Amino acid sequence: MSRLAVSACLAALLIASASPSAAQTAAPRGPTTPDIGGFPDSPQIPAPTQETYPGVIRYEVDATDLDHRVISVRQTIPVASRSLTLLYPKYLPGNHADSGPIQLFAGLTITANGQRVEWRRDAVDPYAFHIDVPEGAAEIVAEFQWLTQSDNANWRVVMTPSIVNMEWEKALLYPAGYRSTGITFAPSIKLPEGWNYGVALETTSFENGVATFAPVDLYTLVDSPMFAGAHYRRIDIDAAGDDVHLNIVADNAENIAPTDEQIGLYTNMVTQADRLFGSRHFDKYEFLFALTDQLGGIGLEHHRSSENTAGPNFFTSWNASAGNRALLPHEYTHSWNGKFMRPADELTANYNVPTENSLLWVYEGQTEYWGDVLSARSGLHTKEQALVLLADRAAFYQNQPGRQWRNLQDTNNHNLLGYRVPGQWPSWMRGTGDYYDEAALMWLDADTLIRELSRDRKSLDDFARTFFSPEGTNGSWTPQGYTFDDVVAALNAVQPHDWATFLRTRLDASGPDAVAPLDGLERGGYRLIYVEEPNAEEKAMSSNWGSDFRYSLGFTLSSAGRIGAIQWGGPAYEAGIGAGWDLIAVGDRVANAEVLRAAVTAAKSGDAPVRLILRQGQRIRTVELNYTGGLRYPRLERIEGTRDRIGDIMTARSR
Repeated sequence: MSRLAVSACLAALLIASASPSAAQTAAPRGPTTPDIGGFPDSPQIPAPTQETYPGVIRYEVDATDLDHRVISVRQTIPVASRSLTLLYPKYLPGNHADSGPIQLFAGLTITANGQRVEWRRDAVDPYAFHIDVPEGAAEIVAEFQWLTQSDNANWRVVMTPSIVNMEWEKALLYPAGYRSTGITFAPSIKLPEGWNYGVALETTSFENGVATFAPVDLYTLVDSPMFAGAHYRRIDIDAAGDDVHLNIVADNAENIAPTDEQIGLYTNMVTQADRLFGSRHFDKYEFLFALTDQLGGIGLEHHRSSENTAGPNFFTSWNASAGNRALLPHEYTHSWNGKFMRPADELTANYNVPTENSLLWVYEGQTEYWGDVLSARSGLHTKEQALVLLADRAAFYQNQPGRQWRNLQDTNNHNLLGYRVPGQWPSWMRGTGDYYDEAALMWLDADTLIRELSRDRKSLDDFARTFFSPEGTNGSWTPQGYTFDDVVAALNAVQPHDWATFLRTRLDASGPDAVAPLDGLERGGYRLIYVEEPNAEEKAMSSNWGSDFRYSLGFTLSSAGRIGAIQWGGPAYEAGIGAGWDLIAVGDRVANAEVLRAAVTAAKSGDAPVRLILRQGQRIRTVELNYTGGLRYPRLERIEGTRDRIGDIMTARSR
């Protein structure tokens, strides 16, 4: 039975006292029975218990080897028994998957009393290392490296000549048999000369490039990443005190140049979040924000901080950055939804107990919704910009055929099927984006329905204030678990309705008659239409609008002429066009996006098809698309005479 069958109260205890039955191996194994390879079977990996690990693990990181992009670690681990199993984190928070990059873990050397001690990897679970501790040894020393990568082909870049993104969980080992909250680490890190850093940990000293932090449990350490760099600035964005900060690192010093007006918008965001949720569940919050085209992109939530990246000119070319401005509001929302309140099946005892993802449509989907709302309420997005983004999302799901075979609920499993693996047929296979974006449309549907049923006296704001900040929890950090039934009960407490059916109908919809959850648009006062020419705001918000033919010919065109994002069942698909084709000519003209747009417009008369000349390797083919619908770009059109509920949702709160 899924852990969601457990009550929210009991589930909340998982992180504090894991059940001994949550074994980390599939079946018992004899400790000395030879296997067919001639080696003894691995011992049982201890399951996490309520016991506290004895002593403090000294954890020393060296992040100065920028040339090799290698992070070196030395851990001094107290031991109280002759046998020890060390684990490398497998299920990473925020990844919702077994994505711990153990392939980049190397050089493991164990010593005790100055003598080398041999280790043995588990025969079934390669994330576990078994050690026989020598007689009389009070501690062991583990030394190893995290071999960070020079490009983003397989793993994102975390180390550049001017920035290091230190994610502790990717460069540590911890004892099996314990909760993450029951193991204490004393961390420190050596940084390149002259660098500074942002982190939610408490610094006790920073001398000669070595930052030393107050001891914390493993849970807090993993939840407190660092951005460090040669170019760094920390800015207070908390109008209510001095507890929320924007920590900026950049490839170049001149990129750290937010204006007072821009800083004010982020201060507004913090204020609007206070007014939405009505409480805080942290002592401080540190936005870690890298402005770079060298570090790998990221937007990752933590309870008291978040990891975020944007282009180098995010602040200096502000008008071009509008599409990325909802990132920080999204990650900030996660402090309430996903970290303090989180699905019960993600409250695992440590990082090697499998996670379940059945409620990502709340964890990520409602966070996506509130991130967009806070962006508008704070002024990071104008109302017009927010409507453009909403129209794009609605159009994608209105035209997504994958719902014929796969429902939204199943997309919550996507990370476990292969961590955010991209596909060549996104409109058909569905995936990670859906429990963010389609779920956000579902929450708009719920918000506008609450408003309609209550005659606009209640809204999803009331749900957020009570559900993510239960009575008596202001200032509390201890994570709380929620279940599907808890979500339904909280919605009913705001506005009575058959919310269980409302949610399940939208989550489980599949088949030829299944449709996207778009009722919130018209209930919110708008209808989705398509136009042949985007306006200036729409073009500014979507820089690649001119090469987007998804809702006409059924594909996108890269700057190099490669056809992609082919719409399953669209005109290009029906003509036999698959992945990997390059467009080299349109009719008798050399191909580019402008030429193709002109051809689509000319074909409206029906006199001639759109003729494409394609190349794939050594193969050339000509395809004629009998499409006469013209160019189609999405837009939200106001329905006259109706209440502008979407406008109400986007309006800043005064209290």
